[in-house]
Amino acid sequence: MTFKTEPAHAHGRASRTGVLLANLGTPDAPTPAALRRYLAEFLSDPRVVEIPALVWKLILHGIILRTRPAKSAAKYATVWTPEGSPLLVWTKRQAALLQGYLGERGAQVIVLPAMRYGQPSIAQALDALRAQGVERILVLPAYPQYSGATTASTFDAVAAWGMQARRVPEFRFIQQYHDDPGHINALAHSVRGHWQREGRSPMLVMSFHGMPERTLHLGDPYHCQCHKTARLLAEALELRPDEYQVSFQSRFGKAKWLEPATEPTLKALAARGVKRVDVICPGFAADCLETLEEIAQEGRETFLHAGGEAYHYIACLNDSHEGMQALASLALRHLGGWPEAEAAADLAATRQRALAIGAKA
Repeated sequence: MTFKTEPAHAHGRASRTGVLLANLGTPDAPTPAALRRYLAEFLSDPRVVEIPALVWKLILHGIILRTRPAKSAAKYATVWTPEGSPLLVWTKRQAALLQGYLGERGAQVIVLPAMRYGQPSIAQALDALRAQGVERILVLPAYPQYSGATTASTFDAVAAWGMQARRVPEFRFIQQYHDDPGHINALAHSVRGHWQREGRSPMLVMSFHGMPERTLHLGDPYHCQCHKTARLLAEALELRPDEYQVSFQSRFGKAKWLEPATEPTLKALAARGVKRVDVICPGFAADCLETLEEIAQEGRETFLHAGGEAYHYIACLNDSHEGMQALASLALRHLGGWPEAEAAADLAATRQRALAIGAKA
């Protein structure tokens, strides 16, 4: 095995801490060629498709990569921005803001964005952190709910990079934050803000990304964590059980997936006389194809065509102040014990003393 050349070791130089903010991935452009490259990488991950490798390779290269890229490219074209893919745009903004939010609290760390599939890759981001003298790295996968297909796959990519490194940094890995109070409060604040602007619908649909049902039976906690997020959000919003609905989107293939599915759920709500719905995607940290095209566009068409009258999509947390505060608090807890976290704690204590002195004065 050939190991990568490391940055020259500088004796006496203070080591630095970095945060890797990783999300799923995106093609480079909304074109069939770019989608073919992206889908080939994404769908070749055994964490994503748990089918015997030889059988799946024949299906992937013989059918899927011949037909799906053009269809997916057309969908991406409807949400592509002048800055590029929405997911990459938001993840870059989140990384920059997270570094600022942590810095304001006294934790001077470097935060870089990464994509599990596509660019910038996890390996590229880790190389960039090491080039800046980072020797301690907190990996923050931007998936509130743990899944082998997302969270564990991010760990795989980090481990694969480590196998090629001569000097492996100290790593910490955030597994999930589906029930983190700050995250739940940020989601609730987002929904309340929408209600203030647009009025409140009688039904809030919480649509999570789908997974094959077999993953639940094999021990993946994703399904349970989605329902816990939904329950906690409903409690924060003081919703009755008949005022919200959990569903799962983005089904693929013929296998049985987690239910109920989002599209039939929207049709059923309209059929039973629900005229207006609000829809939020609490499993996504940032807006992307699955939220902007599948939910905001296709979901709206489905509901209205089935007899609904008003459909409102509530955006992901993206770069909202509440969402970034929640991410910063989450990161700080996991940075605990490292020098930057200690500096942040000292700064917080100093501010508390100053406030106490000011109150007495």
